[in-house]
Amino acid sequence: MSKSLQAIRGMNDILPEQTPLWRYFEGTVARLLDNYGYKQIRMPIVEFTELFKRSIGEVTDIVEKEMYTFEDRNGDSLTLRPEGTAACVRAVLEHGITGGGQVQKLWYIGPMFRHERPQKGRYRQFHQIGLEVFNLDGPDIDAELIIMTWRLWGELGIRDAVKLELNSLGTSESRGRYREALVEYLSARHDKLDEDSQRRLKTNPLRVLDTKNADTQAVLVDAPKMADYLDDESRAHFEGLKARLDAVGIPYVFNPKLVRGLDYYSKTVFEWVTDKLGAQGTVCAGGRYDGLVEQMGGKPTPGVGFAMGIERLVLMLETLEQIPQEISRQVDVYLCAFGEEAELAGLALAERVRDELPNLRLQVNAGAGSFKSQFKKADKSGALYALILGDDEMAQQVVGFKPLRGQGEQQSIAWDALAAHLATCVVQG
Repeated sequence: MSKSLQAIRGMNDILPEQTPLWRYFEGTVARLLDNYGYKQIRMPIVEFTELFKRSIGEVTDIVEKEMYTFEDRNGDSLTLRPEGTAACVRAVLEHGITGGGQVQKLWYIGPMFRHERPQKGRYRQFHQIGLEVFNLDGPDIDAELIIMTWRLWGELGIRDAVKLELNSLGTSESRGRYREALVEYLSARHDKLDEDSQRRLKTNPLRVLDTKNADTQAVLVDAPKMADYLDDESRAHFEGLKARLDAVGIPYVFNPKLVRGLDYYSKTVFEWVTDKLGAQGTVCAGGRYDGLVEQMGGKPTPGVGFAMGIERLVLMLETLEQIPQEISRQVDVYLCAFGEEAELAGLALAERVRDELPNLRLQVNAGAGSFKSQFKKADKSGALYALILGDDEMAQQVVGFKPLRGQGEQQSIAWDALAAHLATCVVQG
């Protein structure tokens, strides 16, 4: 027998019972970003491989081990995007929308792809909402990004479950001086480092700071600190960011080992972390990348942004039981009609109601069926109320109105009064 078809490991279906929570989360974020003046951009999920090598860095774990790269029919090397910032920078450069110092505040949503070991909260196809701002170089815009996420956590009811970690990586020059000091320190203790850190010491030494190995962490206790190598401009920028967060009342923790996994970051880096999801503790992260646009062929253009993982935040809402009751109900009203004449009248009546109440979730029974079977489907739909059209109702030009989720007797409502009655009842329900 042939092997049954199934999804690729680490690439998951999002089933109908799951999508309401996804739509709630995505809608909440979209409204928030609209309110702060951000505009949506949509990029392809496939880019030339060179884009990510130039932006992310050829010696990062993503480029070395995790990208889905293939050759197309023209012989071009293409890659499924592993992150969104590089693609967004490519788009703004290609279309010239940051030229002349134009400020752009952009956001995007969609799937990303990395060939990692699948586990809870970490998948090979995962979804992110990302945000990028160009041509603003002060700490005020860095603060705005963090303040927006703080507001989002409050709206979602998860603010008490996340913690903000901050660091500054300085300019490329100050980071270069720090890298030299760190390499010198770690090279003298090479045999005490774990194997992965020994490899990173030669390719991307700052990533050693990010190690989870306890022995290497012990070595790092007395290692040089980035804060001691910051230039005056970066130090003033970081102090300005902290002052703004203090003014708004957002708590944070200074984490000198926070470096992020991509080469393009400079100055501000931050992560929102949680202890509610086991090993996958980061739910939103980002920072400043003032040299990236120039690195990719554009003019010097300051940039800052973040990305948040939708899977992890949806899982967090489930774990903390912060799921609004109303999103579990996909139908407000279910219309049952018995007989062909009633079915025709029911269709027309339903459309009249939808004209007057465009936000009402009204489902009309399909497939006919007995009184018992239609009511069973009405109940299973989760609707608050059932509407009934039979011979008696047709003769009187009324519709039966029956509560399905609580107290109340069935009553008859005139067709021309139905929309007004539903507007009151569904709001109350």
